[in-house]
Amino acid sequence: MPATDNPVEYIEHHLTNLQVGHGFWSLHLDTLIFSWLLGAILVFVGWRVGRKLSPDAPSGLQNLLEAILEFVEGQVKSTFPGYSPLIGPLAFTVFTWVFLMNTMDLLPIDLLPKAASLMGIGHLRVVPTTDPYTTLGMALTVFVLTIYYNFRVKGPLNYLKSFLVHPFGIWLFPINIVMTVIEELAKPLSLGLRLFGNMFAGELVFMLIALLPWWAQWLPGGAWAIFHILVITLQSFIFMVLTIMYLAMAHTNDDGAH
Repeated sequence: MPATDNPVEYIEHHLTNLQVGHGFWSLHLDTLIFSWLLGAILVFVGWRVGRKLSPDAPSGLQNLLEAILEFVEGQVKSTFPGYSPLIGPLAFTVFTWVFLMNTMDLLPIDLLPKAASLMGIGHLRVVPTTDPYTTLGMALTVFVLTIYYNFRVKGPLNYLKSFLVHPFGIWLFPINIVMTVIEELAKPLSLGLRLFGNMFAGELVFMLIALLPWWAQWLPGGAWAIFHILVITLQSFIFMVLTIMYLAMAHTNDDGAH
């Protein structure tokens, strides 16, 4: 059925995940499949390039990965205090994996869903980062890491003490506790919802363009795709930088030591 025949049904169909279960305990199978597949591609490419590293005659793919590594390393050095064997690989993985998931939004919006329908699959969403389960799940992982390093670097007592004295001093500790808890919980929420919101909005724009007659889709579709390349890259960069920043804050004591 053409998109213009029933626009509301068309959009609702494209916003419905392939899932099992209902409510909070449902599993979005398409999100899991595409995110794992893209992660596996990233691991395979890294493994393949690592096997054939050549300092004298590097391949184009090696040059690309080295450029990304240098870029990520520069961001880590400018943001993260000291050295941690985790932060560099984590930042590189976050940036490249989120970028690959975002890039799925550049595929023709009906291509894979129509292919899936021919195989009897009723619904299919191919952009994992348009699913809040993905973005909030990654943000929650970063949040757990920040809690871990806050306890490890600052010590349990010093970390919990910050809830009593920040930001108004010990005499207003009840207000401090509420404010600090809200501040801590806002970090993963803002991290996850920012990525989800931007990618979801981009997906909706592609759907609205698909509602136009086929001959009128080329110019706005091409223009939005070009602009969206900037969006998906910027959102990957922001997610990576905020991840580094939150972990840097966890590694820094109130006196600036780490």
